[in-house]
Amino acid sequence: MAGIGALTAATIWGEVSAHVAHGLLILDVAVGVAACALLPVLLRWPVHGALALAVLAAVSPAATPAATLGTLHVAQRRAFLVAAAVGAAGVVTHAIRGLWRPIESLPFAWWLVLVVAAEAALVGWGQLSQARRALLDSLRERARRAEAEQARRVAEARAFERARIAREMHDVLAHRLSLLATYAGALEYRPDASPERLAQAAGVVRAGVHQALEELREVITVLRDDEPADGTHPQPGLADLSRLATESRDAGTPVDVVARMSRPEELPGAVGRTVYRLVQEGLTNARKHAPGQPVRVLLDGRPGDTLLVELTNPVAPSAPSALGAPVVPSVNGSGTGLIGLTERVRLAGGELEHAINADGEFWLRARLPWPA
Repeated sequence: MAGIGALTAATIWGEVSAHVAHGLLILDVAVGVAACALLPVLLRWPVHGALALAVLAAVSPAATPAATLGTLHVAQRRAFLVAAAVGAAGVVTHAIRGLWRPIESLPFAWWLVLVVAAEAALVGWGQLSQARRALLDSLRERARRAEAEQARRVAEARAFERARIAREMHDVLAHRLSLLATYAGALEYRPDASPERLAQAAGVVRAGVHQALEELREVITVLRDDEPADGTHPQPGLADLSRLATESRDAGTPVDVVARMSRPEELPGAVGRTVYRLVQEGLTNARKHAPGQPVRVLLDGRPGDTLLVELTNPVAPSAPSALGAPVVPSVNGSGTGLIGLTERVRLAGGELEHAINADGEFWLRARLPWPA
């Protein structure tokens, strides 16, 4: 604002130096004051203010600095057609002033060329500034979105890693700890059992605790990014199902494994691990919710087709344990095991179903792809 006022004053002083008539000098002063007064209007209503200043520029050169600012201000904040219209209005008004108040040392044609060039430069400069500002705003928005997207990806990666660790912990330790709970409950219920049987149960508990610690160390080692697995504790697979079934039988859960697989040695390792975790979770759930009841495990499939893994067990009162005591579950199921198991099967490209049929049997069924 101060700069425009100074330019207006300099323009009026130039008219005084040029010995302009007294009446025109008063007109120039009045127009200069009016142009400066219209500057707040220009800031509030750019187009109307710029047009009003252009009209004043047709009366006196004292309004030219403010009219120039008006054209540039509109070009920086409005569309090109609006800015071009304001610039054209400025050309017309300055052409009118050039006709009735010509500059003696400058022909009208050259005056008109200078006015057109000046208005075009103002419109172009304003549009370029507007485009640059829009580009900077878009780059800031893109940077903000990129930061937000990166933060979202980090949060998702952390959540996924936590879920993966929780799933591995559950799959590895739930089975082992449920066995320990079974034997510990039997020891508590039958302290009068023979020393041999008590010693056998205590040995199973001790071995189970040792194995649980080893498996916990294995899971933590595998999941840590900065400490690769040393290969001394390979991940369990299809070949370890017999050991899993034996452990459950020793804990008082009869397990019948029916394998109808063609060429089981060709089963991929990743699918074999999924099958092991599936059977492990099924046996753990049977031991918690139907302790002592028989479990049937069915494996059926062939390469190039699907592998069916099905576990069924009756939902009925518990049967005696190895020490002759009823097996009572020590923990309540929360359903998170089946949720994690469903996610594991889904990541392997398969489908998981579970329900209780009309015969009062709980079944857990998974279909996994078996590449040829």
